[in-house]
Amino acid sequence: MSTTEKLGHPNRSASRAAVSPAQYAEVSLADPGDYLALLKPRVMSLVVFTALAGMLLTSGPLNPVIAFASLLAIAVGAGASGALNMWYDADIDAVMTRTSTRPVPSGKIAPNEALAFGLTLSVFSVFTLGVVANWLAAALLAFTIFFYAVIYTMWLKRSTPQNIVIGGAAGAFPPVVGYAAATGDVSLSSVVLFAIIFIWTPPHFWALALVKSAEYARAGIPMMPNVKGADHTRLEILLYTILLAPVGVLPWMMGFASSVYGAISITGGIGMLALAVQVYRKRIAPGADRVAMQLFGFSILYLFALFAVIVAERLFARVLA
Repeated sequence: MSTTEKLGHPNRSASRAAVSPAQYAEVSLADPGDYLALLKPRVMSLVVFTALAGMLLTSGPLNPVIAFASLLAIAVGAGASGALNMWYDADIDAVMTRTSTRPVPSGKIAPNEALAFGLTLSVFSVFTLGVVANWLAAALLAFTIFFYAVIYTMWLKRSTPQNIVIGGAAGAFPPVVGYAAATGDVSLSSVVLFAIIFIWTPPHFWALALVKSAEYARAGIPMMPNVKGADHTRLEILLYTILLAPVGVLPWMMGFASSVYGAISITGGIGMLALAVQVYRKRIAPGADRVAMQLFGFSILYLFALFAVIVAERLFARVLA
């Protein structure tokens, strides 16, 4: 018996059957705010921020108009991925408390409109980035959209507890896309930023999954706590955090971030490790849930701090140059 069958969610058609077609809009009842929500603006802002960090890694001059247009195209591409994700996942979004009010399951935007919106933005963003920057960056953006919408959303998310691990690559690509947009190339430094986000993703999302495991089970999503158990998930969180702490310091060790970054990355890494150890040790609710949410919240602050320092340092250096 497959993992998804054990969870009572054998396939997508069965999932769709559990949600009445009446729950989806036949015609759009949406206002502009609903279409903005379809783009996952919080995820989009993180994508733009990390892509900017990758873009600023270059030591060469940056044309501000081209840089802005490139970031805009990358942002639209991220929004397109979000729209396609919400189109495909409307069935499981409808049965999860934190996602049930999204535009498609709430009946504000029809599924076919969400699909058309996402596909249109995908083509527009990739073509625009190719024209204003270069076609390597455009190809990387197209692959990122494809990876998130097809590889992660349509395949990994519903088929394996490693969905977050492998699927995390989609969220880690923006620094590489940003660097490619600025230079037409890929560098080791941009790959290091990719690695930081990629390794950060599992402990970040699994901390939330420990708390929301009942909702994921109800939706039939094979998240790690539901398939391997909470204790195994706590161990995985600890192991990934042990790996993340030194990887987070690499920009300073490799010389493309300052000692200020080094101090913040070391301090933040220690904080992540301390919380991961607590998550591993505390296994009884409500204390276990509280510590897991503390790790989830701190992980956001940790990643933001690392990239904020890189962006600030690089922008300051360009102003002084």
